[in-house]
Amino acid sequence: MADETILDARGLRCPLPVIRMEAALRRLAVGKALRIMADDPVAAVDIPHFAREAGWRCDRAPGPEGVCVFLVTRDEKP
Repeated sequence: MADETILDARGLRCPLPVIRMEAALRRLAVGKALRIMADDPVAAVDIPHFAREAGWRCDRAPGPEGVCVFLVTRDEKP
């Protein structure tokens, strides 16, 4: 998808998936999306929490067993 960037954070442990997600989102234009894949169980909680706290949309997407996948869309910060 042209409006989507992929971040593979598999193998990284907390807090690195969230730190890398934040850095990647800050480089994206408003309205663009980041698909992030992580296998750290804590990321399943941290990624949507951080995204929503930042005011960005976060949706869980299907992924392979043991991997959480989220689609985070960069919005203007409130």
